[in-house]
Amino acid sequence: MDDKIKFELEFPIHASPQLLFQYISTPSGLSEWFSDNVNSRGEIFTFIWDGSEEKAKLLSKKSGERIKFRWVVDEEEDLNYYFEIRIQVDEITKDVSLMVTDFAEEDEVEEAKMLWDNQISDLKQVLGSV
Repeated sequence: MDDKIKFELEFPIHASPQLLFQYISTPSGLSEWFSDNVNSRGEIFTFIWDGSEEKAKLLSKKSGERIKFRWVVDEEEDLNYYFEIRIQVDEITKDVSLMVTDFAEEDEVEEAKMLWDNQISDLKQVLGSV
């Protein structure tokens, strides 16, 4: 199996960290921009796109700061891949950015980055932060 490559993206966002956290950490917030619908049972989140489902396990969550998931298919194969969405606030300027960490196959990294660009663009529209 090919090893996936870790990549990080930064997206400046004009929104309060508290509001942003609601959109990255709750099923209702995530279903506004990340997927068509999101359900959660305990630490398992089910993301629904065009009728297909992907399950992810909530690995960690720090209120107002970050959330980290692992896709259940990776969990079952004992793979350590994850995706994390972190809120970063510049101490001096107070500018808010969303930091995304994810993994993709080498030949799919650019496609994965474009997907995140589109997702975060949707989030900015929902927030009125375009």
